Amino acid sequence: MLQHGLSGADWPVTFRSHPKRDSYDVVIVGGGVHGLATAYYLAANHGIRNVAVLEKSYIGSGGSGRNTAILRSNYLTPEGVRFYDRSVKLYEHLAAELNFNVMFSQRGHLTLAHNDASLRTMRWRTEVNKLQGVDSEVIGPDEVKKLVPYLDTSSTTRYPVLGALYHPPGGIIRHDAVVWGYARGADAHGVHIHQKTEVVGIDVEGGRVTGVRTDDGHRIATPVVVNCTAGWSTLISDMAGVSMPVQTFPLQAAVTEPVKPFLDTVIVSGTLHVYVSQTDRGELVFGASVDPFASYSTRGSLEFAEGVAGHVLELMPALSKMRLLRQWAGLCDMTPDYSPIMGPTPVGGFYVDVGWGTYGFKAGPVSGEAMADCIANERPPEIISAFGLDRFEAGRLVGEKGAAAVGH
Repeated sequence: MLQHGLSGADWPVTFRSHPKRDSYDVVIVGGGVHGLATAYYLAANHGIRNVAVLEKSYIGSGGSGRNTAILRSNYLTPEGVRFYDRSVKLYEHLAAELNFNVMFSQRGHLTLAHNDASLRTMRWRTEVNKLQGVDSEVIGPDEVKKLVPYLDTSSTTRYPVLGALYHPPGGIIRHDAVVWGYARGADAHGVHIHQKTEVVGIDVEGGRVTGVRTDDGHRIATPVVVNCTAGWSTLISDMAGVSMPVQTFPLQAAVTEPVKPFLDTVIVSGTLHVYVSQTDRGELVFGASVDPFASYSTRGSLEFAEGVAGHVLELMPALSKMRLLRQWAGLCDMTPDYSPIMGPTPVGGFYVDVGWGTYGFKAGPVSGEAMADCIANERPPEIISAFGLDRFEAGRLVGEKGAAAVGH
């Protein structure tokens, strides 16, 4: 970095810029991990290379760059567990596949139990996980203390730790590296990535998609449009005349000054509505529950900073001298059953990969793989068959609210 800065040399090009074509076989709206992964797997797995990814800002500027980059697969329903387990497995080998270091640190994930009810739920979740081949177990306070020595597990604390759901495959990753890795991989297969290109309209004729219109006045003809946006998913779907049962809420996070590494696992407390991890640079990353009011705001609040700091200190009082450096917010699209909406819609050629709530980044690789399969074969693969838009009308909900790391 110093050499490039002093010499004025250009950085190597990760992906190329192209003029917009008048037509593409597939247009993907959204340049985050879901959109880029879908483009990559369309090209790499199915040979569909005449693909455009349209991003209104820069790649990874939305939810993919604003999450806390925690990975896990210890979900609540069999459908969810299978789905996220596939994603973790793809993440494990992603650096080798893309030839790009995504810095996956598989360090384990602890969900703390502060009461008997939480312990009972964790035991049930453990059995669901084990039936799907996912490594999870309930451990006691002594084992928790061995994993996290700085955690206050004394019986006199306000929120005593009675045990935890331990999920060894969980960990953290560098979200920007994942985005750039998929972008480079997609570009190498001939995909066009257009940044600073906002979709302002979707053309539908005879019940089928025929093209998209962008903010620079360009019209792109295409038989397939894929909505891979977060925060703005209802706005894009409305352009195609498809209504989505989605509400958008901000989700805030914060990061501290860097310190010597001491936290080897991811810690989650549903009771305290907080989760904590430490990056490879030494910062502590804090997250909490979504804001209580629907909004498109990505601003932080003092109320959040005070609340999350207090909750972290309940768990680890030794951190009282640490300083917060910055905070931010991302946008979460929440569905009624807290599961995503994936696959085709009543409008021919219009596909959706939306409604991820707080789970979106964890699912990036498997979502891209499954959506590419769905588009190439014109039918949803089994792994996403439960997440179709029609489930709400049919009453086939996939309730994942209880699997959230913190309360919604």
